[in-house]
Amino acid sequence: MLTDTLIIGGGLAGLSLAASLEAKGQTYLVLDARTRFGGRIRSDAVDRERFDLGPAWFWPGQPRIAALIDKLGLEKFEQYADGDLTFEDERGSVQRGQGFASMQGSYRLKGGLSSLISALQSLLPENLLRLATKVVALDARADHILAITQNGESLMARRVVLALPPRLAAEQIAFTPPLPEAAVSAMSGIATWMAGQAKAVAVYDDPFWRKSGLSGDAMSRLGPMVEVHDASPEERGPYALFGFIGVAPDDRRDEKLLRKAVIAQLVRLFGPDAAAPKTLLIKDWAFDPLTATALDLQPQYSHPRYGLPEAMTDLWDDRLLFGGTEVASQFGGYLEGALEASKNVVHKILREAQVDA
Repeated sequence: MLTDTLIIGGGLAGLSLAASLEAKGQTYLVLDARTRFGGRIRSDAVDRERFDLGPAWFWPGQPRIAALIDKLGLEKFEQYADGDLTFEDERGSVQRGQGFASMQGSYRLKGGLSSLISALQSLLPENLLRLATKVVALDARADHILAITQNGESLMARRVVLALPPRLAAEQIAFTPPLPEAAVSAMSGIATWMAGQAKAVAVYDDPFWRKSGLSGDAMSRLGPMVEVHDASPEERGPYALFGFIGVAPDDRRDEKLLRKAVIAQLVRLFGPDAAAPKTLLIKDWAFDPLTATALDLQPQYSHPRYGLPEAMTDLWDDRLLFGGTEVASQFGGYLEGALEASKNVVHKILREAQVDA
């Protein structure tokens, strides 16, 4: 069976692209190598709430995600920001009252960002969404592209959209005929957003830091977390603190030691009540083979410059397209960037459909 568009990657970009094609009556199929949809969006359940282990925020001035949330009937709320910031120097000396919450004014989503993924899934027929289906080869033929999965299945499509990090596609997919060297180099040169990150979320029954006049924000020069924020739901518990782990990937492979270090740091920052979270969630994206490559283990000291390089355009007679957040020129790396890239691909597909008609 030949489909118009094969979408490889079922994260926010891939699912939003599928929803747009569904609304326009286009045929498509979404494949994801994981056993869940969402890609780098992951929200784990603790009691009756879900906590984000991937991206957590979006911001005013990002119109696409605001419109999508409204369309899907979801609710946003502002990041908790009341109280003082805590600062830890390189000797472990802790000071309070040194500033205010750095993420004040940002938004989070009720139910975690996985609720956005679930809502998008609900718009799409189940038979057009396939999990645990990793594409390992793409073969461009005269009138279609043949996709070969890890289990040897063959799928045909008029075009393919790579809605996953370009660096991951360059490393894990064999292209026949081979892509131009400049295209492969460009794909490999695009840093995968947050691929080298690790995140810890400590969940508590009581928001004790708030009662002490703290926002939950902390900055540290000692670590292992370099940055901490309140990750609690808007209205009720359980409550949470989450931190970005700044230790290099090779130095955090021992998760047991990492957990001890995270708890010890939380106690230094917020006091003895932090010593016994009901749950400590840790997700290290650097060791997720469906997110990171060896190149992604190199530290990033600033937000990468994203966009679609010219070398990655017009491939295979313009039948091989890129639609993940890393190719968005305005909001690359953000949730808004995933939607930006998706919309760009939708416009291109629909223009071609009008020409063909």
